[in-house]
Amino acid sequence: MTTPKSARRSWKAYLPILAWGRTYDRDALTNDLVAAVIVTIMLIPQSLAYALLAGLPAEMGLYASILPLVAYAIFGTSRALAVGPVAVISLMTAASVGAVAAQGTAGYVVAAITLAFLSGVFLILMGVFRLGFLANLLSHPIVSGFITASGIIIAASQLKHIFGIQADGHNLLDLLISLISGIAGTNPITLAIGVVSTAFLFWVRKGLKPLLSRAGLRPRLADILAKAGPVAAVAATTLAAWGLDLGAAGVKLVGTVPQGLPPLSLPSFAPDLVLALIGPAALISLIGFVESVSVAQTLAARKRQRIDPDQELIGLGASNVAAAFTGGYPVTGGFARSVVNFDAGAETPAAGAFTAVGLAVATLLLTPLLAFLPQATLAATIIVAVLSLIDFSILKKTWAYSKPDFIAVASTILATLSLGVEIGVSVGVVLSILIHLYRTSKPHMAIVGRVPGTEHYRNVRRHAVITQPGIVSLRVDESLYFANARYLEDYVYDLVATRPDIRHVVLACPAVNLIDMSALESLEAIDRRLTDMGVKLHLSEVKGPVMDALRRTDFLEHLSGKVFLSHHMAMCELAGPGPGDQAPLAAQ
Repeated sequence: MTTPKSARRSWKAYLPILAWGRTYDRDALTNDLVAAVIVTIMLIPQSLAYALLAGLPAEMGLYASILPLVAYAIFGTSRALAVGPVAVISLMTAASVGAVAAQGTAGYVVAAITLAFLSGVFLILMGVFRLGFLANLLSHPIVSGFITASGIIIAASQLKHIFGIQADGHNLLDLLISLISGIAGTNPITLAIGVVSTAFLFWVRKGLKPLLSRAGLRPRLADILAKAGPVAAVAATTLAAWGLDLGAAGVKLVGTVPQGLPPLSLPSFAPDLVLALIGPAALISLIGFVESVSVAQTLAARKRQRIDPDQELIGLGASNVAAAFTGGYPVTGGFARSVVNFDAGAETPAAGAFTAVGLAVATLLLTPLLAFLPQATLAATIIVAVLSLIDFSILKKTWAYSKPDFIAVASTILATLSLGVEIGVSVGVVLSILIHLYRTSKPHMAIVGRVPGTEHYRNVRRHAVITQPGIVSLRVDESLYFANARYLEDYVYDLVATRPDIRHVVLACPAVNLIDMSALESLEAIDRRLTDMGVKLHLSEVKGPVMDALRRTDFLEHLSGKVFLSHHMAMCELAGPGPGDQAPLAAQ
């Protein structure tokens, strides 16, 4: 049986690998292999560190960076996005899983795997039903505020490893209290390792590449060596811990990391656990998608490529499901690793698959060497990585541009710092919706007049324009829906009540993209009341989709006035023959 052509196109749309795979050549292979080597070197210490941040065994970070990369290479649309554990998602995982199981137990690991599965299913369903727009519930300023606060919490949570003490807490206050309580037990050797590693990694980020360039190395080789800085810190401190037997001196080490490929694992389908994690899974999915698609779009734009946000949902969903079945935890597209992948010359998602092969080899051959790796080194790696996420300038920008946005950002930061990441992001979502409702509930409306010598109509308060006696032209600069329908009614009634000479009210609708049922009922009420007052209601410049909706009702049959194609046509017809223009109004 032959598959219809449209169906074949539909299936291919879900497998972007079929598109870029047809043109894959030797040059792309070479570039992808080089990028994979660089990203693999970067991901080994980073994956271990993020797993510890999530409160999970270190090897789960490696597991979450192998098969998910392969899944994304098959289903994702970005040529440079590198999928795996990231700081913010790891922190959210710790907060979510910590609420249902104790850290260090088998139940904690199972809950993390289940969280990855639920996140994957949620993302795939969003992609299949093309619900990528739901990510718009999180405005960019609020996401920036949430990531800034999360970065602070992440950095604070790693200080316990720098000092070599016990501390816990999912918000900044609890963490600081716990750190202060245990500061007396600081291990001097651990502190020295942590401080030196942090200082070295900061220097590597800013100073190593210029130094290597001055030494005569080519820019690309200098950049590769600079990116490998964390590996140097890992190697040096691991060697020191092994040679000096620092574990016996109280320095906390990563310990034995299982050698071998990721194991097959199954999420739990226990109803109580699923119900407890479904909400956090939805939040993690939204945050992960927003972070990932922002990076993917930025990198794609640099090469004049494009991504499909809905297919990205499926790609990320498949990656999370893959993580769940191979001993991993929730993943998304990481900013730092994706930029490194892009800068290293990755041409296609195959670079991610090659990176997965490199990490698989590392789990087979290198994990015995990681047993002596100090946790303070991994903590330093996380601190240096997340401090770049902290951006308090968003407060200054929003204060200068929009006070409601400032309130939303500041509230999100404070809620995240004081109450934890889940409540913080929930506050961000709610505030985003409330700000939208607040802004659109009182839409900007302007009485407009004709600019002399033109057919253009502008606000009488901003321009010297010509108006017609007995006619009010009211431009509505927002779609009309339940939240602002009553506001429109009150505005029109007040306007007509203060102008007894009015005989025609023309609603100019060039910015109206929607009239919902509530707004339609308000328009009907306005028309009836104006008719009783001897005033006719007219509409102008109504968009096609809005007219289509109005024609499906009897509103146009009962409308006291007319619907005009252009506002100028309305004014010419309603003004009648002969000069009747009033003198231009002074601009205010």
